[in-house]
Amino acid sequence: MIILSVGMPRAGSGWHYNLVHDLIKTAGAANASDIREKYRLQGILTEVNNNIGVLSARRLGMVTLPALMGNTFVIKAHAGPTSTSRFLQSLGLLRITYIYRDPRDAMLSAFEYGQRGLQKGRPNAFSHLTDFQKSLDFIMDYVHIWDRWTRERNIFITRYEDLQTDYHKEVARLVKFLKLNGDKPEVRKVIEDYHQPVVEGQKGLHFNKGKIGRFREFYRAEEQEILKEKMGTYLPRMGYEI
Repeated sequence: MIILSVGMPRAGSGWHYNLVHDLIKTAGAANASDIREKYRLQGILTEVNNNIGVLSARRLGMVTLPALMGNTFVIKAHAGPTSTSRFLQSLGLLRITYIYRDPRDAMLSAFEYGQRGLQKGRPNAFSHLTDFQKSLDFIMDYVHIWDRWTRERNIFITRYEDLQTDYHKEVARLVKFLKLNGDKPEVRKVIEDYHQPVVEGQKGLHFNKGKIGRFREFYRAEEQEILKEKMGTYLPRMGYEI
């Protein structure tokens, strides 16, 4: 079986992926990086967090092979659902988790992360977000992806803010969804290991500040009005105040 850990960018998706990955390993699942090497999936799954990119028939077909060979493993994505992902889910070959965050905070985090990369001479996937409008256009794509995932059936959905403020309740839901025994010592250890995600040197978690509502301190009043206009129909449904 493939466990697909999907997330909005800059929404704790690295934290969530690694949590899911290590929880599943307690039940005997394979290390996803080992699967990538054994089945020569380097061109499909990235080195950090085994991100598959788009959920195309070709890409999902290639990672389905090791699943059909009896392996259970976790991969990551930021993309929206597809007919192929639905088909594999209907066959019981794919189980999906999804995490999102207030898109205004995610937008700010992406912008700042991209600019830090430029300042250090190491451009990253967010370095093209050089102004407010580019950042807004970028995150709105993922708001629409959020909308699509919330219309899917039988997937696990959580918010970054809920993992921060009510971690054990959210993880208990996740453990139940993954059909694990939350009383097992090895499961409890993983849960506690990921309780404090902002750990220096912990590769793949993609955390910097992670502060809730920081966009209110950063964006000007006129920019916040634009955010209200663009996101106003989505924010209440996502669980956020406009």
